Parts: sequence; structure tokens; C-alpha cells
Amino acid sequence: MEKFEFGGKIAWRPTPQQIEQSRLKRFMTRHGIATLDELMRRSTGDLDWFWNAVLEDLGIEFYEPYAQILDTSRGIQWARWCVGGKMNIVQNCLDKWIGTPVENRPAIHWEGEHGATRILSYGELYREVNRLANALRALGVNKGDVVGLYMPMVPEIAIGLFAIVKIGAIVLPLFSGYGADALSTRLADADAKALLTCDGFYRRGQIVGMKEMGDAAIAKVPSLRHTIVLRYVGIGIP
Repeated sequence: MEKFEFGGKIAWRPTPQQIEQSRLKRFMTRHGIATLDELMRRSTGDLDWFWNAVLEDLGIEFYEPYAQILDTSRGIQWARWCVGGKMNIVQNCLDKWIGTPVENRPAIHWEGEHGATRILSYGELYREVNRLANALRALGVNKGDVVGLYMPMVPEIAIGLFAIVKIGAIVLPLFSGYGADALSTRLADADAKALLTCDGFYRRGQIVGMKEMGDAAIAKVPSLRHTIVLRYVGIGIP
């Protein structure tokens, strides 16, 4: 094929060596699949085989195994996956790598607008996630509670997400550009118990305050009991 079906030239093709080294090719070889067309047919014609094989290939771990990979008995729009299984993404993303060579590999590469850079290894990320998870538990945040995540794109946003998930709480992602009304409406609708936020962040060279916006919002959210603040840009905040 020289062109996409919807037009335009193909800009890049992998070399035979790149194909041989790809995870997709290893998956196909492992299951005796010779061509991409054959893989497409099997992936759509035998969903049970395909998704069981994918989960195994990716090493996805469950605390309790699922009894059925896919249940569409209520209709395809109400599909249920991995029925009966229990798992936590933090176990799969972080915890299972501790004590292995992956622990010392970079998990996050970050570069900020003002030029700062940081690298967090899997081990460092794991320890920071546990530290915040323990702090949230100590504040009384429990499984099923909603925690707002109102932060800029800094490494701590990943730490916050994983910490919330680790204790079984529910992440409420909140766009960093939201104003007080948009924040308060979403926090109130979700009956949020806590908010993770930041003193401020950089946007096009200017510092944008976040904590003051968060304060204006949570004044209208009676369910919210705690605000955890990252001091990132170093501006004065109440």
C-alpha cells in the first residue's frame, strides 16, 4: 500500500529489523500468527482468546481472577470486561516492579516551561506514591471517597493520581484552567472529600495562581474537608 485509503502518502515505514524487534511481532510469533490480516481476523473473531492473550502478554495482574473476559448479555453498549476480577492499576504500574531491575529505570521524564527537568525512577515514584497515600489515609480519606486533582502538568500530578487510586479512592480530574465556579460545581456534584492542588504554575512565562482559585471554589463545597497543596512556584499563599 503506497497511500492511506483516505489519501496522503505514507510518511514512514519500519525496517525489517524494527519489525522483528517490535512487541507486536513477538506477540504474533508467540501465537503462530503470520500476517497482520490474520491477527485482525483473530482479534475480532475470537475476543476471548485475544484479550486473554493480551492481558497475559502485558503481565496484567489481578488480586482476584476474572471468571469471564467479556459479558455482553445486557447488550453491547453495556459490555462488562474481566467480570468478577479485582485489580489495582498501581500494583501493575508500580508495585510489582519493586525489587526488580525496573525499579531503577526512569518512570517519568519531565521538563517544565521554565527549563527545569526532573527524572523519577519507578522506585522513587513508588515511595512518593506511598507517602502521599499514607497521608491521605491519615486525613481520613477512605475507599470510595472522591479526591479532586487540580494541578498543572508536574510530576506530582502522577504521584497524586496513583496515591488516590492506591487507597481505592476516586480521582476527579480538574482542568488547571478552570475558574472557581467550574471547580465548585464539579467538586460539589462529586461530593468530594479532599483536593490536591498547587500554589501556582507557569504559563507562557507568567505565574498563574491555583490555590486562591481552589480556595474560592471549596468555600462552596461543604463536603470538602482537606486541601493538600504542592508548593511549586513559591508564591505566598494562605
